[in-house]
Amino acid sequence: MSTPFPLELPERPGKPRSIGITHVLDKGLPAHELPGVLATCGAYIDIWKFGWGTAYLDPGVESKLGTLAAHGILGCVGGTLLEVAWVQRRVEEFLDWAASVGFSCVEVSRGAAPMRPDEKYDLIRLATARFTVLSEVGSKKAADQLSCAQWAEEVGGDLAAGARWVLTEGRESGTVGIYNGAGTIREDVVAAVLDAGGVERVVFETPRKDQAVWFMRHCGPNVNLANIPAAEVLGVETLRLGLRADTMLLTPKAALHR
Repeated sequence: MSTPFPLELPERPGKPRSIGITHVLDKGLPAHELPGVLATCGAYIDIWKFGWGTAYLDPGVESKLGTLAAHGILGCVGGTLLEVAWVQRRVEEFLDWAASVGFSCVEVSRGAAPMRPDEKYDLIRLATARFTVLSEVGSKKAADQLSCAQWAEEVGGDLAAGARWVLTEGRESGTVGIYNGAGTIREDVVAAVLDAGGVERVVFETPRKDQAVWFMRHCGPNVNLANIPAAEVLGVETLRLGLRADTMLLTPKAALHR
């Protein structure tokens, strides 16, 4: 589509992007609806995660992965499914299945399973032989809060083990992990995570608009954002470009501050 008229906007890298990525959470979108979604906003999506264990049940998973690949989008298995496989000692079978249906990316997490960090690092190393790995740090339980030092150590450990990017836990509710129960950002944790991984390698789960806006204001328009609903991708891109009231006054040439 041609640009309707010229505006001075923040610079956004083209695909394939390594920074400024938008990661979508798929909660079970029917395969026949995916082409329409991507016709509208496929240019702005970099990773498409089949949330939780939906990939295990979705009859259209292979069709969807083919469509995503044609649009230059990484199809990713949700980390919870790998955690279930790990608990049941079916990791090799899980990886074989993920490769056979066409996944190019897997998420490695320990948000629910009783997994130690070193066991998680072993999983990352195993998975990187066949997939792009997106790891995740943080618990899905609000009562289990890591200290800033623990956050930093695990982010660094995941990257050293071979993770391409590290997700910070926020869940679809935006009330755990890097957020408190009201959805407010835990700024000390974010600072520790950025110091450990750098803004290019960390992906912040931001299911709520106000959370995405906070990260854009503090890290610039090319901050990596995750758990974006498919229906809101275009809206998030308008935030990145200052085409929405919340970010309209951001400096057009704003650069990442880290």
